Amino acid sequence: MSLQTDATIPGKPARGSALTWAVVDGWTMTRRGFAHWARQPGPQIAGLLFSVMLLTVFYYLFGGGMTIEGGGDYKEFLIPGMLALTMAFGLETTMTELTQDLNKGVIDRFRSMPMARSAVLVGRSLTDMAQSVVGLLVLIGAGLAMGWRWHGSAGAALAAVGLLLLLRFAMLWLGIFLGLVAGRPEMVMAVQILVWPIGFLSSAITSPGMMPGWLGTIAEWNPMSATATAARDLFGNDLGATGGSWVVEHAVLMAAVWPVLLIAVFFPLAVRKYQRLSR
Repeated sequence: MSLQTDATIPGKPARGSALTWAVVDGWTMTRRGFAHWARQPGPQIAGLLFSVMLLTVFYYLFGGGMTIEGGGDYKEFLIPGMLALTMAFGLETTMTELTQDLNKGVIDRFRSMPMARSAVLVGRSLTDMAQSVVGLLVLIGAGLAMGWRWHGSAGAALAAVGLLLLLRFAMLWLGIFLGLVAGRPEMVMAVQILVWPIGFLSSAITSPGMMPGWLGTIAEWNPMSATATAARDLFGNDLGATGGSWVVEHAVLMAAVWPVLLIAVFFPLAVRKYQRLSR
């Protein structure tokens, strides 16, 4: 029995166009993710509502008792920080869906098919990034409804959105790697126990200057703090973002450097782990 060549597979480009083949397969996996949204919109809607609920709780329930370094409106401080926090917490969704595919044998089935080996991870990343864009827009809309406004230029606001999505892209590859390592959905809970404290140990919710010295230093060097502070600067919501440390003064630079470093570490680790599955 002769093996079917790439040229005879319906919808497949010829072997000579490996890049086109990878793009087509990656887009097919992305469409699979979109199809899951259409068939099961509940988890996506719940995730969006949870982010809005978290923002509402911190502003309306805790906001009156929160003090920020330098004074000012807590809403101006909180909302850019919540945008950064939401981008970081998205790795839990990536881990959950990836481990579910692993345990159901879906990924093993894809690996046995004549498709580009990069397609599964590309599709996962594009689907999650699309979901993150929607979530970011919903949370910005919620902030605007609460009376939050950005005071900088449109270009600066777009740069802030770009840095937020860059953080999400970095956390996405961290989530893919951890999902491949964990291998089981129940392990996601163990990661959540670590992610939430690390997320809150940042300048997303309160100023590091209001923390004990050593704890404030850790919070300032948290990658989420860099993105949150940079977003405040670019949105023109820099109230409470004071501080004399180098990392605070160069928050926009660090908001680009931290995600790039995370991608440089976890992208190749995730790809290598995926290639070694079932060996």
